[in-house]
Amino acid sequence: MKKVTKGQWNGYDTYILNSRELEVTLLPRLGNNVISIWDHVEKRHVLRHPEESELEFYLQKPYHFGIPMLIPPGRIRKGLFTYAGQEYQFDRNTANDNHIHGLHRTQSWCVSDIEEDDEGCAVTTEFLTSDDPNWMRQYPIPLKLEMTLRLQGASLKQTFKVTHLGDKPAPFGLGLHTWFLLDGKPEEWTLKLPVSAIYSSNEELITTGDIVPLGELDALNDGLNLSGTNFDTMFQIGDKPVSADLLRKDGYGLHYTADPAYFKHWVLYTKGEADQFLCIEPYTWLPDAPNSKHPASVTGLIDLQPAQTLEFYVNLDMIYPS
Repeated sequence: MKKVTKGQWNGYDTYILNSRELEVTLLPRLGNNVISIWDHVEKRHVLRHPEESELEFYLQKPYHFGIPMLIPPGRIRKGLFTYAGQEYQFDRNTANDNHIHGLHRTQSWCVSDIEEDDEGCAVTTEFLTSDDPNWMRQYPIPLKLEMTLRLQGASLKQTFKVTHLGDKPAPFGLGLHTWFLLDGKPEEWTLKLPVSAIYSSNEELITTGDIVPLGELDALNDGLNLSGTNFDTMFQIGDKPVSADLLRKDGYGLHYTADPAYFKHWVLYTKGEADQFLCIEPYTWLPDAPNSKHPASVTGLIDLQPAQTLEFYVNLDMIYPS
């Protein structure tokens, strides 16, 4: 069972990591997205997954399924900023002529390694941003991106590696837009999310730089039932653990954690009142970080130096009732 098999989705190769508990499907050639996690124990999908009939929608908005990478995450005011003397102009792709969710969409990643051992299995993929003229037009600093996806039993680990291949400092941020399913029964689910404050945003949903108290959402620190919730909200983690626990009333659920050295923010998104989905999104940088009044110690903006390599991780562990 601890093996990697190949499949297809709409004619594109998939790599399927298998354990007794989970079946995890990676789609390298269309954005390197984890498009599906099937739970053998509970006989359910863990993530919102694209059906074969949804190819057109997936190509338009790939960040609406699975565990898509956002590089960088969130909105940037008018898509414009300057960093270390270099001007960056990202495409304006929102109704208000701002930019949202970065340059990573459906780029084709290469599989560079497959591992199978007694403990689990893994797939490593890589992508050179210099291979994408549209990326380089907006972010003219070449990067090598790598991801290792490792499955051990009911635990899935994503390790990201970013290498700077250029000759001047560059700003870097990454987030994940992870679509967890609530099965249309939000009242059966509770979220525990240790957070310290909320980042306020304006009418265009761009961060203002103001950090405000949690108010009634302080309940997230002890566990908040998701019935009636409606989130499109950015949270500061502060000195709390970088962890989220999404639990069903019968004790089933998941424990989602991220590397505390780099991940400083969570975004929660329900796409209207909570029903089918809860997106729990770990971000390294605060949206619009290069234009923020706050220092990098607050925004999480990573100052990537020439020849530097960063490595960080995100873990997903399923929880089963005892």
